[in-house]
Amino acid sequence: MDKATQERAKMSGIVPNRNQILTLGDLVEFKEDMLQELKRIMKECASGTPGKKWLKSAEVKKLLGISHGFLQSLRDGGILPYTKIGGSIYYDYEDITFMMSANKSA
Repeated sequence: MDKATQERAKMSGIVPNRNQILTLGDLVEFKEDMLQELKRIMKECASGTPGKKWLKSAEVKKLLGISHGFLQSLRDGGILPYTKIGGSIYYDYEDITFMMSANKSA
């Protein structure tokens, strides 16, 4: 169940369960929510940019096609700025694109 449907259920005091009856309106609403989400994902894939500002290490490694060790060396060398919160390390997408363009050769 999507977040919007969950919020509507909370506001109306209805707790969804397995035996709940769905109406045609519920299905139409679900279809519209799914189409919106698919459009967002397709737009994200087509543009090549992630839909969020902060990326975790695994996302950065996948985006750049680099190993964990190389990402660590970029951090240690001060080449790629990062933010550490608890045990998670986050990278600003703009910092990644700046690093890539700053190191671009002719």
